[in-house]
Amino acid sequence: MNPYASARQAYTESSVLTASPEQLVVMLYDGAIRFLRQSAEGMRAGNREHSRNRMSRAEQVIDELNYSLDMSYGEVPQNLRGIYLFAKRQLVRANLDGDADRIDGVARMLGDLRESWATIAQRVEEARDAHAAAERNRLVA
Repeated sequence: MNPYASARQAYTESSVLTASPEQLVVMLYDGAIRFLRQSAEGMRAGNREHSRNRMSRAEQVIDELNYSLDMSYGEVPQNLRGIYLFAKRQLVRANLDGDADRIDGVARMLGDLRESWATIAQRVEEARDAHAAAERNRLVA
């Protein structure tokens, strides 16, 4: 492995190990979107094997997002599950039809969800920081 690759792997591992649960969800979306873009590019270039490989990786990420849902929280996880299952059906159809635009549509949909999760992650981090600052001030006072 070249030094750049090992440094990148160490950085990624460190990022994952230190990320909040909300940030991990954002990272999963980032991965799925990246794989979908690569899949669509491969399909447009006529490289079905590469396209299918990248699509499979994206599907694995979508499965992980789906499996990690806590259904006890009611409507939100139920709606997310429906979106993830819809995304998977769209990808099956895209693969059968050789439809890169359909893959792009799934990537856009996941991009919208990613932005929502990024906002949630930011707000949760701000709330944690505010709580920690208040706790420090209480201890000092």
